[in-house]
Amino acid sequence: MSNNQDKKSEELEQALATQLELLKRESGELLKVGAAIAVGALVVYGIFKVTGKKKDRTTDKALEVLEKEGLLNEDIKTRLTKSNKSSFWPNLTQRLVILGLALGKEKLFNEMFSSPTEVKEIEEGN
Repeated sequence: MSNNQDKKSEELEQALATQLELLKRESGELLKVGAAIAVGALVVYGIFKVTGKKKDRTTDKALEVLEKEGLLNEDIKTRLTKSNKSSFWPNLTQRLVILGLALGKEKLFNEMFSSPTEVKEIEEGN
Protein backbone atom coordinates (compact mmCIF):
# COMPACT_ATOMS: atom_id res chain seq x y z
CA MET A 1 0.00 0.00 0.00
CA SER A 2 2.75 2.44 0.88
CA ASN A 3 4.60 1.41 -2.27
CA ASN A 4 1.56 2.43 -4.34
CA GLN A 5 1.34 5.76 -2.51
CA ASP A 6 5.05 6.37 -3.08
CA LYS A 7 4.57 5.81 -6.82
CA LYS A 8 1.60 8.17 -6.90
CA SER A 9 3.45 10.85 -4.99
CA GLU A 10 6.47 10.47 -7.28
CA GLU A 11 4.25 10.78 -10.36
CA LEU A 12 2.57 13.89 -8.92
CA GLU A 13 5.95 15.44 -8.14
CA GLN A 14 7.12 14.79 -11.70
CA ALA A 15 3.90 16.25 -13.12
CA LEU A 16 4.29 19.33 -10.92
CA ALA A 17 7.93 19.73 -11.98
CA THR A 18 7.01 19.58 -15.68
CA GLN A 19 4.18 22.07 -15.18
CA LEU A 20 6.50 24.47 -13.35
CA GLU A 21 9.11 24.12 -16.10
CA LEU A 22 6.46 24.83 -18.75
CA LEU A 23 5.26 27.86 -16.78
CA LYS A 24 8.81 29.21 -16.49
CA ARG A 25 9.39 28.76 -20.21
CA GLU A 26 6.14 30.50 -21.17
CA SER A 27 6.68 33.35 -18.73
CA GLY A 28 10.18 33.82 -20.15
CA GLU A 29 8.71 34.17 -23.64
CA LEU A 30 6.15 36.69 -22.40
CA LEU A 31 8.90 38.61 -20.65
CA LYS A 32 10.90 38.78 -23.89
CA VAL A 33 7.85 40.02 -25.83
CA GLY A 34 7.11 42.60 -23.16
CA ALA A 35 10.70 43.83 -23.17
CA ALA A 36 10.66 44.13 -26.96
CA ILE A 37 7.43 46.13 -26.83
CA ALA A 38 8.85 48.41 -24.12
CA VAL A 39 12.05 49.05 -26.09
CA GLY A 40 10.04 49.74 -29.23
CA ALA A 41 7.80 52.16 -27.36
CA LEU A 42 10.82 54.02 -25.98
CA VAL A 43 12.37 54.30 -29.44
CA VAL A 44 9.12 55.58 -30.93
CA TYR A 45 8.73 58.05 -28.06
CA GLY A 46 12.27 59.35 -28.63
CA ILE A 47 11.69 59.75 -32.35
CA PHE A 48 8.42 61.52 -31.67
CA LYS A 49 10.08 63.95 -29.27
CA VAL A 50 12.90 64.73 -31.71
CA THR A 51 10.57 65.38 -34.64
CA GLY A 52 8.18 67.39 -32.46
CA LYS A 53 10.90 69.85 -31.50
CA LYS A 54 11.75 70.54 -35.13
CA LYS A 55 8.13 71.35 -35.89
CA ASP A 56 7.98 73.79 -32.99
CA ARG A 57 11.06 75.61 -34.25
CA THR A 58 9.66 76.06 -37.74
CA THR A 59 6.35 77.32 -36.34
CA ASP A 60 8.16 79.83 -34.16
CA LYS A 61 10.16 81.06 -37.17
CA ALA A 62 6.99 81.40 -39.23
CA LEU A 63 5.32 83.39 -36.46
CA GLU A 64 8.32 85.72 -36.25
CA VAL A 65 8.32 86.33 -40.00
CA LEU A 66 4.59 87.00 -40.07
CA GLU A 67 4.91 89.37 -37.12
CA LYS A 68 7.73 91.30 -38.82
CA GLU A 69 5.65 91.63 -41.97
CA GLY A 70 2.63 92.77 -40.00
CA LEU A 71 0.45 89.93 -41.25
CA LEU A 72 0.04 88.11 -37.92
CA ASN A 73 -3.43 88.24 -36.40
CA GLU A 74 -5.09 86.14 -33.68
CA ASP A 75 -6.78 83.77 -36.15
CA ILE A 76 -3.52 82.92 -37.92
CA LYS A 77 -1.68 82.59 -34.60
CA THR A 78 -4.23 80.12 -33.19
CA ARG A 79 -4.18 78.08 -36.40
CA LEU A 80 -0.39 77.79 -36.34
CA THR A 81 -0.03 77.08 -32.62
CA LYS A 82 -3.06 74.80 -32.22
CA SER A 83 -2.02 71.19 -31.60
CA ASN A 84 -3.13 68.50 -34.01
CA LYS A 85 -5.91 66.31 -32.73
CA SER A 86 -4.56 63.17 -34.30
CA SER A 87 -1.66 61.52 -32.56
CA PHE A 88 0.56 58.51 -32.93
CA TRP A 89 -0.33 56.78 -29.64
CA PRO A 90 -3.93 55.69 -30.38
CA ASN A 91 -2.75 54.14 -33.64
CA LEU A 92 0.07 52.31 -31.81
CA THR A 93 -2.30 51.14 -29.09
CA GLN A 94 -4.73 49.75 -31.65
CA ARG A 95 -1.93 47.85 -33.37
CA LEU A 96 -0.68 46.38 -30.09
CA VAL A 97 -4.20 45.26 -29.15
CA ILE A 98 -4.65 43.59 -32.53
CA LEU A 99 -1.24 41.91 -32.19
CA GLY A 100 -2.13 40.64 -28.71
CA LEU A 101 -5.46 39.29 -29.91
CA ALA A 102 -3.80 37.52 -32.83
CA LEU A 103 -1.22 35.88 -30.56
CA GLY A 104 -3.90 34.83 -28.09
CA LYS A 105 -6.07 33.42 -30.85
CA GLU A 106 -3.16 31.42 -32.24
CA LYS A 107 -2.32 29.89 -28.84
CA LEU A 108 -5.97 29.16 -28.12
CA PHE A 109 -6.52 27.46 -31.48
CA ASN A 110 -3.37 25.37 -31.04
CA GLU A 111 -4.61 24.15 -27.67
CA MET A 112 -8.18 23.57 -28.84
CA PHE A 113 -7.38 21.61 -31.97
CA SER A 114 -4.50 19.51 -30.73
CA SER A 115 -5.35 16.08 -29.42
CA PRO A 116 -4.48 15.17 -25.81
CA THR A 117 -1.85 12.67 -27.00
CA GLU A 118 -0.02 15.41 -28.92
CA VAL A 119 0.00 17.60 -25.83
CA LYS A 120 1.48 14.78 -23.74
CA GLU A 121 4.12 14.09 -26.39
CA ILE A 122 5.08 17.75 -26.50
CA GLU A 123 5.34 17.95 -22.71
CA GLU A 124 7.39 14.73 -22.51
CA GLY A 125 9.66 15.84 -25.36
CA ASN A 126 10.53 19.10 -23.60
